[in-house]
Amino acid sequence: MTLNSTHQRRDVFIAIADPTRRKLIRLLADEEEVPLHELTEQFQIGRTAVSKHLAILKEANLVTNRKLGRETRYRLNAGPLQEVKDWLSFYEKFWNERAMVLKTILEEE
Repeated sequence: MTLNSTHQRRDVFIAIADPTRRKLIRLLADEEEVPLHELTEQFQIGRTAVSKHLAILKEANLVTNRKLGRETRYRLNAGPLQEVKDWLSFYEKFWNERAMVLKTILEEE
């Protein structure tokens, strides 16, 4: 599901497709809460671009934010990543089963 005029939740797979957003998730995973200026320092892009990436992650419910004075602080909400884990676990099982079949065939020869 993508974001539209009714403000539906952005698809988590779309949100994590971008390497900048994946790096933001990783940075947020290391800390309880991170101010925008500290996140921006980790990239060679401007504050506005980082904010746009964070907005997409927020639309996918992957991050939350709160104002503390004039500062905006961000926090990871890893819950929606469970959907990605579940999807990947199916393919992990699929490939593990294929590898076992191949191993059996190779051992028979």
